[in-house]
Amino acid sequence: MANENGDSNSTPDPEEIRRIWEQMMAQGFDPEALAAAAGFDGSPESLKQLFANIQGAFLLPTPPAEGSGVNWQAAGTKAKELAKVGSYSLDDKERKNLNDSIGIANLWLNEATGISEIAIEPKVLSRSLWVEDALPLFRALAEPVADRMNRSLGEAIQSQLPEEFAETLKSASDIMRSAGAMMFAMQLGQSLGQLSQEAITGTEIGLPIYVEQRPAFVLQNLTDFVKGLDLGLDSDQIYIYIVLRELAHTRLFKHSKWLREKVVAQIREYASGISVDTDRMQELGEGFDPDNPEEIRIALESGAFLAETSDEQKLALERIETNLALIEGWVDAVTTEASKRLPKGDAIREAVRRRRATGGPAERTFQTLVGLSLRPKRMREAAVLWQKIGEAVGNEKRDALWDHPDLLPTDRDIDEPEKFIAKIQSDRSVGDEMDQALRDLLDE
Repeated sequence: MANENGDSNSTPDPEEIRRIWEQMMAQGFDPEALAAAAGFDGSPESLKQLFANIQGAFLLPTPPAEGSGVNWQAAGTKAKELAKVGSYSLDDKERKNLNDSIGIANLWLNEATGISEIAIEPKVLSRSLWVEDALPLFRALAEPVADRMNRSLGEAIQSQLPEEFAETLKSASDIMRSAGAMMFAMQLGQSLGQLSQEAITGTEIGLPIYVEQRPAFVLQNLTDFVKGLDLGLDSDQIYIYIVLRELAHTRLFKHSKWLREKVVAQIREYASGISVDTDRMQELGEGFDPDNPEEIRIALESGAFLAETSDEQKLALERIETNLALIEGWVDAVTTEASKRLPKGDAIREAVRRRRATGGPAERTFQTLVGLSLRPKRMREAAVLWQKIGEAVGNEKRDALWDHPDLLPTDRDIDEPEKFIAKIQSDRSVGDEMDQALRDLLDE
């Protein structure tokens, strides 16, 4: 690219590259402008310099041999900026409503489950604090996905380069991995910021944000939810119902200490098989309409560049969905039983279900991370299973199924609850089965 004096070897302005890149991310996709700003004239040497200039403009590190290279601090900063939009201070009335509801909910839950209550005091969160506390969980969930996607992107781009360019640009895939990691951080920050404006509790994405279980409430969002529900109810009933759900969630994960990591491990298993559809990338590039820059953004967010999932990945997704459905189903069944004193408990329950069915935080989290569309119908079926188990063998044996992962119902058991209940009602108690499973594991 020549400057005003015709010097084609001048160093491109990093700020110009950065400005065009940010404009691409925010408004449109103009690769020619970026290439021009970086000094690309079509030669292999110029292409090599293009990547080096992009890397220098954003201080992109070479990705390590292990790890995604995602700038998590940048993701958190972006998320907190969005979290502050529309934030406001609450008065003592909302805090009193919450505290009163916690005392009532614990008493009612003690009647609906034998799983002991959480001793630690619930935490009241602002939207920004929710981002800060939730980021470690999102990092654990997203890092293996980001790592695999960035590696696949680098491999795909490297494979598409002409032979004369590939020889010159042996490090191009690493640089593109760095650029991909930066884009991933921006997208994750955007998603986290949006979730912070909707998340009501610390477990609403389906998993608790804290390793050491602690109930948490984003009080502004909870208050907005109560005001917007418009069921003609005393707001105290809605507070109690939401608190029941959160306390039930945290009790379950406190009891089953392995449960949180089990789901995270399943996501890692799924991520290990992610690959990029190079044909789809090429098709989109050839058919790119400069007047429709949204096409690129939508393709990235929808996972259009990802290759078709393998049979192993489909099984991994099914296992993730089954476990999330079992968790949500148990919480729903226990909360329904514990809230039977609420005159409008059923109406609130349906309102919460509709919120999830129309794409709540949990649904969008797993859709974004692994392309998993959680089925509300599956969660309802799991809730029916847990309810029937409790009615057939009692809450104690129902809850004992969470003592060990080998005791949990399977996907088939959700479809055939009567057969699973008959199995539980057989000669050996659930406790005996658990003891036997543990003995078998030790023998192995």
